[in-house]
Amino acid sequence: MGIVERSLFPELDALEGRKGILPCQDIRRMVATGQISASLEVLPSQIQPASIDLRLGPVAYRVRASFLRGRSATLMTKVKELSFGSIALDADAPTQLEPGAVYIIPLLENLRLPSDVQGVANPKSTTGRLDLFTRLITEHGDQFDRVPLAYKGGLFVEVSSRTFPIRLRAGMTLNQLRFIRGASLDPIRNGELRALATRENLVFSSDGTPTLDRVGEGVELTADLVGDDNGIVAYRAKVAAPLIEMDKINYYDPADYWDIIFRSKHQRLILDKGAFYLLASKALVSVPLEWSAEMVAHDPSMGEFRVHYAGFFDPGFGYGSKKGDISGTKAVLEVRAYEVPILLEDNDVVGRLHYYRMADAPDKVYGSGIGSSYQRQGLKLSKQFKAPVAPEQMHAITRPALVAH
Repeated sequence: MGIVERSLFPELDALEGRKGILPCQDIRRMVATGQISASLEVLPSQIQPASIDLRLGPVAYRVRASFLRGRSATLMTKVKELSFGSIALDADAPTQLEPGAVYIIPLLENLRLPSDVQGVANPKSTTGRLDLFTRLITEHGDQFDRVPLAYKGGLFVEVSSRTFPIRLRAGMTLNQLRFIRGASLDPIRNGELRALATRENLVFSSDGTPTLDRVGEGVELTADLVGDDNGIVAYRAKVAAPLIEMDKINYYDPADYWDIIFRSKHQRLILDKGAFYLLASKALVSVPLEWSAEMVAHDPSMGEFRVHYAGFFDPGFGYGSKKGDISGTKAVLEVRAYEVPILLEDNDVVGRLHYYRMADAPDKVYGSGIGSSYQRQGLKLSKQFKAPVAPEQMHAITRPALVAH
């Protein structure tokens, strides 16, 4: 008879009745038991309410093309085959990544997942708002941003800055990984979602009134092209903007990087082909403590129209530590039209928010108390930028020639 291997921590291998997205306290246990490890100590600040921030290692490889490993070689063999060479990522001196180039960066973290736990990754909110495209890769994976059940091995991130020249350091975090206990996890829909929205007030209109409008298969999110009190409806990234060092906070002048777009007479906007925009949702949304949410594209038939690179919403987003703390928060939409210009009108549906069960409520929640940057946000740039000055002092574009009449 063979020897049966038994876990020293069986409660972590089989948490009966606790399927769902694992909260921060379970992630801390995974670190303590070696299911999550790293070449440097995992820091408490990496662990978010329902995910862990993944850190860049000390070397980046610029490669000729994006790829998955395939079955003919190890990932690093394929990286070196396609690489133009490696560059050091120093922890003290930032290293520049060129826009449009593709880099593969080994991460500091490693995984040894139980047989019933898998992972899903996404860019962090700040990463998405800078148009910095990231995708997680595993050693034997055939999908980006997915870690299969029982995975054991290293993690890698593909990084491509679509707009701005970016400077990075080793140890920085661009993406985050959440863990799911169970072979699959489906969002709640229709009657169950409406019941949750009624009980917990998932959606609020702009005046703070709870609403069930557009709650069905998910919570449909629409574009706000009326804007704030100043009439600002969007920011459009400038071409050939200066570089950005990711660890400089509240530092850069938005006018050097973004054009402000104001409300038009007809409350609509034509998205230029290839341009990158930040918009805000019409409604305010909240995520109760025993739930998390993910933004997905509304309808693939819309064509090459990408919304929201960083699509994960932690427990407590727009909600607070208990019901009634916050009456929702707007979602910021990262938008790009690829093949042709696209007309958006006020209240057009641009995405859908799906809600997923947590395995348990986290013992810390999204908000300023843990350093979260975007609680109570409106249409907000990433944290590297200073708050915009008065609109009349900035270069603004209304683009009347591009607005349908």
